Amino acid sequence: MKSNKKILSLILSLTLGATLLTGCSGGGKSSGSSDEVKKIGITQLVEHPALDQAREGFIEGLKENGFVEGENLEVDFQNAQNDNPTSQTIASNFANDKKDLIFAVSTPSAQAALNATQDIPIVFTAVTDAVEAGLVKSNESSENNVTGTSDAIPVDKSLELIKKFVPNVKTIGVVCNTSEINSKLQVDTLRKAAEKEGIKVIDKGATQANEVNQAVAAVAKEADVIFTPTDNLVASSMPIITKVATENKIPVIGSEEGHVENGALACNGINYKNLGKKAGEMAAQILKGEKQPSEIPVATMEETTIIINKSTMEKLGIKDPQIENAIFK
Repeated sequence: MKSNKKILSLILSLTLGATLLTGCSGGGKSSGSSDEVKKIGITQLVEHPALDQAREGFIEGLKENGFVEGENLEVDFQNAQNDNPTSQTIASNFANDKKDLIFAVSTPSAQAALNATQDIPIVFTAVTDAVEAGLVKSNESSENNVTGTSDAIPVDKSLELIKKFVPNVKTIGVVCNTSEINSKLQVDTLRKAAEKEGIKVIDKGATQANEVNQAVAAVAKEADVIFTPTDNLVASSMPIITKVATENKIPVIGSEEGHVENGALACNGINYKNLGKKAGEMAAQILKGEKQPSEIPVATMEETTIIINKSTMEKLGIKDPQIENAIFK
């Protein structure tokens, strides 16, 4: 009898121990579990070098902060093919799927995401002015579920670069997407800065890729130099823009490295991979539960780099302006 009681006592002890162990492990994954798989939706307006680099940097930033795709991170990447209604559909699907976080690459993508959800955290990148775009209340605090990194750069840097290559510039031509708020803001800022120096700014708009050729040709007839803003339609159309401009012996000053890689003469721009990486760091803080989006200020990149396309410079017959620390491509 005593033997049976000992056996029963042992069984009860083992059962209690197993129950306690199960309770400690939670029987499932808690929000703070290191092995919990987080689901992120990435919505990108269109694929071009700047946005692609930002997306790559984002994934890298997450990895450096403990979130590795294929391990504890599931990434659903969707490309809207430069179509705003498609961006809205992608964002709505992400909201319905209840993603843990949405990463929006471009202003239209971020606007679509915010339209789709005011609950799921949204981190954006490659947005020039988040306040004007209606994404945040201020750069210090969004007061909502949004934060991210801005690709805004001081327009005076681009203007100074233009004057380095075209010292006697009288007219700057701009090709831009008239339906993208980022572009309008950049053109308005450039115009104000240029007018102070007696330089005229003319702009020709395009809303579709098949309108770009005509817009560039029109600008080339009047301008001494063409400036291309951080505009997604423009970035996707750079080979066309630079081809027409070079044929007319008009230099193109871009806003980012991708423009130069596609034939622009030069740019004084930011590193989009680093921009995306910073956004990845923000996303990691949110996923870990350390901060809410409203507690993370919108960030900009202070450092810019002058990049020159040597081949384009030779085609245009322009002498090297001997810019310190410039990088030649």
